[in-house]
Amino acid sequence: MQHLHFRAGVPPGFSRVFLISLLSSVSLSSTAIAQSAAQTKPPVEIGPVTVSPSNPKPAPAISPGNQKPRSARRATGRKPVAAIARPTTQPASDTTPLNTAAVAGVSSRLGISALETPATVEIISQQTMQDRGIRTTTDVAKAAVGVTGGDAPGAPAIFSMRGFSGDQLTTLYNGIPIGPSTMTGRPMDVAGLQQVEIIKGPDSLVAGLGATGGAVNYVTKAPHTGPIVNEAFTSYDSFNGYRAGYGSGGSTLVDGLDYRFDISHFNDKSFIDDSYSKLSNVSGQLNYRVNDSFKVWGAAEYKQDSDRFYWGTPIVPANGAGIVPTSGIVSGTWSNYYLGGGTPVPATIDARTLTTNYNVLDNHSGASELWLRSGFQWDITNNISLKSQVYGYDAHRHWFNNEISSFDQTVGNFAGAQSIYRERLALDHAQRLYGNITDLTVNSNIGGLDNRFVATVAASNNQFNVSQDTLFFNDYVDLLNPDRGLYGPRSDEKIYTRVNTASLSFEDRLKLTPTFALIGGIRFEDIKLDRTRFDPSGVLESAKGYPFSTSFNPITGRIGYTWDIAPGVMLYSQYATAADPTVANIFILAPSVPLLLTTSRTYETGVKLQSADKRAEATFSAFDIERKNVYVPESGIVFNVAGKMESKGIEIAAAINPVAGLKLWGNVAFVQSRFVDFSYVDGNGVFQSYSGKTPPNVPNFIANAGASYRFDTTLPVEIGASMRHVGDRFNYQDNMVVMNAYTTFDAFAFVDIPKTYFTGVENTRLSFRVRNLTNKLYAAWGDPGYIDQIILGAPRSYEVAASFKW
Repeated sequence: MQHLHFRAGVPPGFSRVFLISLLSSVSLSSTAIAQSAAQTKPPVEIGPVTVSPSNPKPAPAISPGNQKPRSARRATGRKPVAAIARPTTQPASDTTPLNTAAVAGVSSRLGISALETPATVEIISQQTMQDRGIRTTTDVAKAAVGVTGGDAPGAPAIFSMRGFSGDQLTTLYNGIPIGPSTMTGRPMDVAGLQQVEIIKGPDSLVAGLGATGGAVNYVTKAPHTGPIVNEAFTSYDSFNGYRAGYGSGGSTLVDGLDYRFDISHFNDKSFIDDSYSKLSNVSGQLNYRVNDSFKVWGAAEYKQDSDRFYWGTPIVPANGAGIVPTSGIVSGTWSNYYLGGGTPVPATIDARTLTTNYNVLDNHSGASELWLRSGFQWDITNNISLKSQVYGYDAHRHWFNNEISSFDQTVGNFAGAQSIYRERLALDHAQRLYGNITDLTVNSNIGGLDNRFVATVAASNNQFNVSQDTLFFNDYVDLLNPDRGLYGPRSDEKIYTRVNTASLSFEDRLKLTPTFALIGGIRFEDIKLDRTRFDPSGVLESAKGYPFSTSFNPITGRIGYTWDIAPGVMLYSQYATAADPTVANIFILAPSVPLLLTTSRTYETGVKLQSADKRAEATFSAFDIERKNVYVPESGIVFNVAGKMESKGIEIAAAINPVAGLKLWGNVAFVQSRFVDFSYVDGNGVFQSYSGKTPPNVPNFIANAGASYRFDTTLPVEIGASMRHVGDRFNYQDNMVVMNAYTTFDAFAFVDIPKTYFTGVENTRLSFRVRNLTNKLYAAWGDPGYIDQIILGAPRSYEVAASFKW
């Protein structure tokens, strides 16, 4: 067994500060327990997804996966100690224009709000998602600052932000990571979500392995204490897609028992021929207050998607005979990457292939996912709380597709028959994840200074089994009229991966003055990886070094401050680190590749502004991120080293409700992301250098803006519009093919019908929405594993919808 030990860069004195804080907190905790008396507490909402200061999200657990690398899916002694803040008894809602009063578990386990966190944190509430027409997790990017999203079918619902994308961002579900997003991500409806939380920059302290560019946390709806509220919705769009759902929650007739139940279905039809995703979800949670200081909860969720995926549209030579070029989608020069060879030529997308599907006729993809979670919260005293949860996750995923559609220049630069090379890939995932997370939260004071401390212990076991086709059957079809045919022969190898993870983390906030706080944490992690592989005949692939085992011991952390220099003006800065494997993600590690971790760090500073009446908010942040020991894909199946990546930029967001009924919001992000010392000799002995180049899918500028006005009439009507601009991006690290900048506009109108019109229904909303109002043609995403094809953005569409609450 090979043991590798890694320590991320931690500033001098960092560990000493936290040791002093830890010892002081534990000493004060023991005294508090001995002197505590029972206190009556109000009913509280419980569960791991509660948005409240006393209930930050669970610590993460690492989950394995495997896939062919070409897409990588693959408080003082003399004054009272502040009590631990309690949850609200109603679901979270926007209280300020940028929702900074909400608590995000993705950024800290201290239970502090986004405003109090020394980092850039965005919380997109369910109400915001409804108002802006967000239907899927990929659409969430439209509501965030400096974020783009892509639905590459091999890795659905992945994001790019602050110069990083894919597995360099960690995706969490109720605070739990299930594995690299390019392998475990699925298309998902947001109907069952309470909020989506995004933190920018390295976040391994909370999110664990990965999270160099940041982390995204999907939080499901949780029970509330109070009257039962029912909700229902339905919609239909011009692509013939439809969506419907129902939700209910509140207090039951059993004293202390609250519930939440949600069910939804979305038939998300694409503008591409014969392509869709059918998304179904059912979830529920029960919270029970045994007494005023002890609560238990249990939750279950089942998700299923059934898909016929669109894998991209081929890039073709703009000067090729018979080609009908388009403008504004791609530009630059291109030669075939996947097959190799060919003279660089101007790149374009043929105007006649904007809806063409090159997948085989018998293609199918899908997944079923089951979550079971249960836990308790024990308020030992008014200032000490212990929480624990156990969870289990079971998932089965499959892909059965033609994935590569590459224009073959060797057959001539013309739009004739048999010019598109196609290649198949089929695989099945069976994943099972178990884990436990326990938190101890202590409010105390140190030398007269308010202090909050959290210690977290987490452990998980992940088994990830893969059955993958090894034949990669291929053929040629016509560019314009492809005979899609069938998949063809298949012969599978078996790959078994197990990851055992244990972590211990500490976080602390010490208020040196009423307006100045030091906030930080440190995480110690032990990760053990075991992998074995068998060929299609069942023979162990020992010649390739299987089975093999290794371990990783990253130490990561964050330290920062917040300073309220004036009412409504807060300055902050932070230093944070992260760690992740060199070769994109831990679950494609092989004995032949470097079994090392990258090191990442960020310096960030900024200011958060809020008006006295809380009708206006603004944030500004500047960041500098560096990631060392980076490996990136040079082609579909080869990884090469980039000495490091650097990403610098600024982000600005503002929102204001100047007068009753009027809402204005906007944000911009400027990013400069570059490879540094990225030079190597390729498989053909040719020296290559991409130093100074920009990583794929990273625009240097993103802007969003929107406005709406609500007419205070008998039947309140609201109208609004939004704009989104995304700058130039590249689909590959050589920066030859440019995915051109684009600007899209959306518009909407809705009317809220009060109860007086429909007896028994508290509120009815009828809405109409237009997406991509100007019908802009654009490239939405480029997968570096499928370099010769581009994921196109959807053209103009219309949607009508109705929702009800009673």
